[in-house]
Amino acid sequence: MPGVTHDDAVPLGDLMPWSVAPPRLGRAWPAAPDASCLKARWEALLKAEGPDREALFGPTRSRTPYTAVGQLPGRRGGTEKLIRASGPCPEPVRVLAAPFDEQWLIPDQRLIDAARPELWRVADAHQVFVLETPAGTAAPALLATSLLPLLRPGRVHPLYRRPGGQEPNLAPGLTEFLAARLGHAPAPAEVLAWALASARPGPDGPAVPLTSDARAWARGVELGRRMLWLMRRDGDRPKLPGGRRPYVRAPLPARPLTLRYDRDEETLHLDEGRVAPVPPEAWDFEADGVRVLEQWFAARAAEGEPGTLTAIRPATWPQAWTSELLELITVLALLAELRPRRDALTFPDRIAPAVLRSAGVLPAPAASRRPASVLDHHEEGPEGQFALL
Repeated sequence: MPGVTHDDAVPLGDLMPWSVAPPRLGRAWPAAPDASCLKARWEALLKAEGPDREALFGPTRSRTPYTAVGQLPGRRGGTEKLIRASGPCPEPVRVLAAPFDEQWLIPDQRLIDAARPELWRVADAHQVFVLETPAGTAAPALLATSLLPLLRPGRVHPLYRRPGGQEPNLAPGLTEFLAARLGHAPAPAEVLAWALASARPGPDGPAVPLTSDARAWARGVELGRRMLWLMRRDGDRPKLPGGRRPYVRAPLPARPLTLRYDRDEETLHLDEGRVAPVPPEAWDFEADGVRVLEQWFAARAAEGEPGTLTAIRPATWPQAWTSELLELITVLALLAELRPRRDALTFPDRIAPAVLRSAGVLPAPAASRRPASVLDHHEEGPEGQFALL
């Protein structure tokens, strides 16, 4: 985006004032690419007793099997201390464990060092979490997901401060200000789409240029909506045109251990298994300096340390992982195709942060940087008591 300086753009933290650090697990075993192995890990933990259970758990300063904590908002799970817990595993939930890597998590606050309950309270079908993440060679400056994100170290900016798509997490007065400039009041999802398309890394985190030009705004929003659809993957499944769609050309082995790419043949090799065609743009797609496909595969090929709960993994490569791989290749290829359009975005009639300050939109009031009160039901606290919040 030539011609854009840091002084021209609004820091994401001013545009979407409320942000939360991502959850910090503190131990690897409560999350995995496969939900069934999480239930097996839970069963193994509860079969152990006393010191053996404590050792399997992996105590930290924040969590031990003797720590008393409440339920995660909106989740059903035990609240007795884990050292004497019993019963079935809480149903695993889908999370974003790494850029474009959807995995599973046991939603039990006793297992998580810092669960960020304020994020769980606003996580629903309407919510979109915007993630600050260092941009790689092809990745956008911002990511978006409908799933609870575990990515570190950047901040998480929910699009809405309350469940049900209520109270947008935007600087108060921003949409009214933009309405006067653009000729229409942009919906929160429209502002988000613009941010995804236009954001760039800045010295203090991602920043978003704003424009008063309605045509430029419409082009950016259209591009951002396409990016959002590909990142969320919560509607119709994305597809590449016929002839470019990846297929399994040679069956994947039961436990593939190596991954390599043949650029000339556009083929991804998982040991002797083959997937093709895989566009070079998908293979080269990086986030935070790491190839997304390599990171995704490594999470599924890792053996886990013997004697620990992470060693409990699927005995063979699940068919679901193959389907996820084919879709991930498709998503990365389609996102890479959008990069030239992102780079070509222009921002005529740019709205500098100083203009927003003069209009009273910035700085955002302190209250907008704090979570809203969203409790409309009791939350169970430690040892079955109701939480007083």
